[in-house]
Amino acid sequence: MTAHAKPPTNDLEAFWMPFTPNKAFKADPRLVERAEGMFYYTPDHRAILDATSGLWCVNAGHCRPQIVEAIQRQAARMGYATSFNLGHPKAFELASRLAQLLPGDLDHVFFTNSGSESVDTALKIALAYHKARGKGSKTRFIGRERGYHGVGFGGISVGGIVGNRKQYGALLPGVDHLPHTHDPARNAFSKGQPEHGGEGFANALEAIVGLHDASTIAAVIVEPVAGSTGVLVPPKGYLEQLRAICDRHDILLIFDEVITGFGRLGAPFAAEFFGVQPDMITMAKGLTNAAVPMGAVGVRGGIYDTLMGDGAAGIELFHGYTYSGHPLACAAGLATLDLYRDEGLFERAAALASGFEAVVHGLRDAPHVVDIRNLGLMAAVELAPRPGAVGARAQEAFHRAFDEGLLIRVTGDTIAFSPSLIADPAHIEEMMATTRKVLETID
Repeated sequence: MTAHAKPPTNDLEAFWMPFTPNKAFKADPRLVERAEGMFYYTPDHRAILDATSGLWCVNAGHCRPQIVEAIQRQAARMGYATSFNLGHPKAFELASRLAQLLPGDLDHVFFTNSGSESVDTALKIALAYHKARGKGSKTRFIGRERGYHGVGFGGISVGGIVGNRKQYGALLPGVDHLPHTHDPARNAFSKGQPEHGGEGFANALEAIVGLHDASTIAAVIVEPVAGSTGVLVPPKGYLEQLRAICDRHDILLIFDEVITGFGRLGAPFAAEFFGVQPDMITMAKGLTNAAVPMGAVGVRGGIYDTLMGDGAAGIELFHGYTYSGHPLACAAGLATLDLYRDEGLFERAAALASGFEAVVHGLRDAPHVVDIRNLGLMAAVELAPRPGAVGARAQEAFHRAFDEGLLIRVTGDTIAFSPSLIADPAHIEEMMATTRKVLETID
């Protein structure tokens, strides 16, 4: 084995970047060093309008002083305390605030450090719940094609993005997948929820139940709106039908709201927006405005009570993380919830949604555009792929947009937009005008 020379200090080579073509990036890097409000700033002081809320997560805008100061105060007072057989006040306060925000009887909160950990936690809670009920045969999970549920082994097993799965072998056993809901033949250029296919796509769950039997199925997990795969909005009636089928067969329904939580659709959670009550909600990203990593799982009271059993002493759930309920993350979370409340940011997002929709769909006649879809402050502009080079056109758009002072997100040949909830109409107009300019320069 040949020894490698150590790279010089601050050489780009040492950092193995996630979800990035490392060699290509390091040959032509794009760096930012500062952020404020709706903008990033490069080392040479160029402003980059952020059309992506960082990575679907900086919902209240960058570097909000209230959050920064809350983290600073907490760091000076206590940087860490375990949540294993010990507690600190802010963890209990944040859990209580979240329980008040969550819909229905989702009134207990388990803290994690990311969306990936939240998904694996929810899957483990589902298994433990059924076992505690004497239904230990219910071990199978049902995900969905094109679903994204993080990068833990549980998350990529129930997830349905091929590129995230193919390097890692068989993954978890006993997992099946619903079909995705994208139907461009009938629903292209839909504004809001598509009209066609809701009941039919959901009824695929009945076929899966028929194949495996409900006595073996623990939970179904879906994103209410599939984000990372290119903003796939559920057809009308789809989520309601999933809920009805799960109820009929004693199957838990988990909503992965890592992206849709905290105002993205103009409501605290997509569950409230759609009027569908899941049994668990996974969350992260907007929980702390991404200032400190944190995730959580909201759990219905009946699930929690079942696992608490008869109240006998002893650990009820053998699960947790060193940093569950981390003090700095809790301080950031509380300050973020204050901002959402005090500035009415969820209501602001709801008010912006119709104008956002109109401006995004104004790109319908731009070069290469084959579909546009949107809901709340989420939108996707899908481009025709180049023959034999899927993803190349959107990747070029990403590079050119950055050069023009705009940060977009691309997945395959889809451009995704998810502006912070503090955006104003002028920001949105600029995002789409720059995108049109970029598309007009790409062959």
